[in-house]
Amino acid sequence: MRVMWKSMDKMRCFRKRSIFPFLGFLIAFLLFFNLYMDDGYVLEAEKRQLGETLIHPPNSERYVHTFRDLSNFSGTINVTYRYLAGLPLPRKKYLTIGLSSVKRKKGNYLLETIKSIFDQSSYEELKEIVVVVHLADFDLVWCENLVQEITRKFAHHIIAGRLLVIQAPEEYYPSLDGLKRNYNDPEDRVRFRSKQNVDYAFLLNFCTNLSDFYMMLEDDVRCSRNFLTALKKVITSREGSYWVMLEFSKLGYIGKLYHSRDLPRLAHFLLMFYQEMPCDWLLIHFRGLLAQKDVIRFKPSLFQHMGYYSSYKGAENKLKDDDFEEDSIDIPDNPPASLYTNINVFENYDATKAYSSIVDEYFWGKPPCTGDFFIIIFNKPTKITRIKILTGTEDRQNDILHHGALEVGQKSVDTKQGRQCTSYITLGEFKVGNIEVNSVDHKIGFDIECVRIVITASQKEWLIIRSVSLWTAQPAAQL
Repeated sequence: MRVMWKSMDKMRCFRKRSIFPFLGFLIAFLLFFNLYMDDGYVLEAEKRQLGETLIHPPNSERYVHTFRDLSNFSGTINVTYRYLAGLPLPRKKYLTIGLSSVKRKKGNYLLETIKSIFDQSSYEELKEIVVVVHLADFDLVWCENLVQEITRKFAHHIIAGRLLVIQAPEEYYPSLDGLKRNYNDPEDRVRFRSKQNVDYAFLLNFCTNLSDFYMMLEDDVRCSRNFLTALKKVITSREGSYWVMLEFSKLGYIGKLYHSRDLPRLAHFLLMFYQEMPCDWLLIHFRGLLAQKDVIRFKPSLFQHMGYYSSYKGAENKLKDDDFEEDSIDIPDNPPASLYTNINVFENYDATKAYSSIVDEYFWGKPPCTGDFFIIIFNKPTKITRIKILTGTEDRQNDILHHGALEVGQKSVDTKQGRQCTSYITLGEFKVGNIEVNSVDHKIGFDIECVRIVITASQKEWLIIRSVSLWTAQPAAQL
């Protein structure tokens, strides 16, 4: 029987009877205990609001909905979520971190993942994030036991509004029987990945209005230290440029960053095509439909897969991200810019590849001559603190820049060869194909508009510019 809702443009989370009666008492006790603690994270009014929700369990009406009822494409999806722990605070945060978890046949890494998120964040960073865990398994006993563990280990974060545990009831799910057998996948595999798409859709839908940005993680992930600070640096550096999804890991649905305003569309998209293909494939199509053609991935990776057993049948999954670094706050900014060179380019290894953060992409040109250049022109004058340029690769160690200089310029003008700066200062010479200059902003007295590599002597070898990494000065409030 279809239930008609009066409000179609706002998601409503009606209260339902808790399936964990004794859990309410436990959380209520923890709440009132913490009310007497000096907690710098939470306002007293917010504590009272949390207390009311935790003390008064939701009612237990069970509604029957068809899948079509969920698809109001003008806004969020109408789902009556179960609040298993915590409640959103009225203040909008900077970043929501979403996790979806189901029962595994072997191993469970969710608690370690949550712990890593909190442990690797500073006091100031914790005030800007909220973690939402969607327990998407239909085994309510398993959910109850896991919520008890989460509540016991992370009570302080729940009270502070930094951790929410939710569930979308089973009756909101579409049929998981008779699904399309695309790619010759076995029936149980199709069922698993199709349900996973819906799990993620309901999680995204819930998180729409919680923060400015949204980060998707899997439930078996380890975080780098101060990952939020690194994220904020990257987001700031991308101001003025268009993006749909930024990637901070090369594995699965780990470390994918979105604007929260795009979450309703992404949730609907996953629901529309839930049985067509795995979620990480759908993400590629979603990004392309919103006109982000290329992957924008940053190195080093901020998140590492740590699970050994997959959530699908407990199969072994030893995948690791070899770009992950435990301390990766030093991620370069590479502000938006245009790149030009008069060096003959080989095939599609164009200049932009050296400025990209994509793995295994680089600029590759034919032997350069004296006076040839490779130039980066920023969209606006920028205060640069550090420059690091690497040439050659492990496979082609002789394709380095043997003789070259690094320059920075100002006063850009349009010429027949493209935009150029009219005034340059030399920062240094390349040594064994590489150069790194620190404290650039202290060495020069202007904001930089151009960074230029100049070939100072012809060479017979081809030239690979593997990476151009730039760091910008940012106000302390943004770090």
